[in-house]
Amino acid sequence: MTRSDVIRAGVACIDITPPAGLAMAGFGARTEPATGTHDSLTVRAIVVNDTAFVVADVIGLHEDMSRRVRARCILPDDNVVLAALHTHGGPASMEGRAGGNADPAYLQRLEEACVEAIDRAAASAVPARLSAGMGEDPDVARNRRHADGPLDRALPVLRIESLAGKPIAFMVSYACHPVVLGADNRLWTADYPHFVRAEIEAAVPGALAVFVTGCVGDANSGHSAHASLSLASNPDRTFARAEILGKRIADAALAAPFFALDGVVSALNAEQALSFARRETLSSMELAKAWRAELPTASPMRALILHHWIGWAETIAPRPLVPWIARVSVLDWAGLPIVALPGEIFAETSLFIRAKLDQRLAIIAGFSEGNPGYIPPASEFQFGGYEVDEAHRYYGMPATFASGSAEALAEAATSLFPDRSV
Repeated sequence: MTRSDVIRAGVACIDITPPAGLAMAGFGARTEPATGTHDSLTVRAIVVNDTAFVVADVIGLHEDMSRRVRARCILPDDNVVLAALHTHGGPASMEGRAGGNADPAYLQRLEEACVEAIDRAAASAVPARLSAGMGEDPDVARNRRHADGPLDRALPVLRIESLAGKPIAFMVSYACHPVVLGADNRLWTADYPHFVRAEIEAAVPGALAVFVTGCVGDANSGHSAHASLSLASNPDRTFARAEILGKRIADAALAAPFFALDGVVSALNAEQALSFARRETLSSMELAKAWRAELPTASPMRALILHHWIGWAETIAPRPLVPWIARVSVLDWAGLPIVALPGEIFAETSLFIRAKLDQRLAIIAGFSEGNPGYIPPASEFQFGGYEVDEAHRYYGMPATFASGSAEALAEAATSLFPDRSV
């Protein structure tokens, strides 16, 4: 733990763009591999003193990979947070989860890139100063489950520059699913965050732009989750639309009023066991039998879904419901809390944490240190739907996380807040 007047900061960016031909992750309807690249996928790391925050342009990082990266990198294990951007235009990146069979060679490349990014960022660190601000709501996100549902509209921004005034990093966080592009897209892309980063880097030459995906489990740019179960093109789900939304977010972030940060740099972590609860009323074998019986009369898209579900019922659902161990982290960067939660977290949970912080400026990141799927708040279970009733089948989890899991994560996170942060 050190004072901000001795802060050192560095950044690194490693290209992880796969070749064409690899399986893509994020849409059950998309079974064909990538045909090329729209924009490069990367791992981006910011190191502040002996702490690091890393974002990889993939749908998720398996917690086992995150543990290996933290153990292998130059920084202390407890001081490193790895997060995924959660783009649905990237490769399968977690063994056994969200996208079928991940390519082993690519998984190794991804792991090596995360380690290299941290080590390079640490090696490049120079004396630096930090400032932060809150941008105006860019009005991009929509609650996809309820027309009047909650949204985390915060747009926190962090700027890091050398003591000589040279830009080093520009971090921005926003809570909207990186899924503007639909299942018909077969080009590697970071989705709208690519355009956020490109706009910022053009406006702040020399700075590495890092986009942190917030709590987006029930937020996207305006379509239902089930709308993605189709290969049909949609005029609202194009690269042109992603560019418009990305630039809107970037412009709001760049216009934020900044104030100097002054405080200690520290990292705290906690582990929280999350239980599962089966919502299916039939046994896994009964489900598989019923879904097989439906196949002959199913539409092509429904048949594709049924094949996913049958595979889940026969191989994953029978597994014992062993609690999943979540890692929750809070980095304190000179007075700016960065709260890192695993999986797809809903706005309600993020807003609860912001309330506990008395609405002070904070970055709340999802998809950190593992992506086991959706972790809905207790209030959402009565509504069911894809995120509650079905998504665990695509994620390769035996059941939905039990009601109360999101609240347990939020309590674990808020218990880590230093007294000066509340």
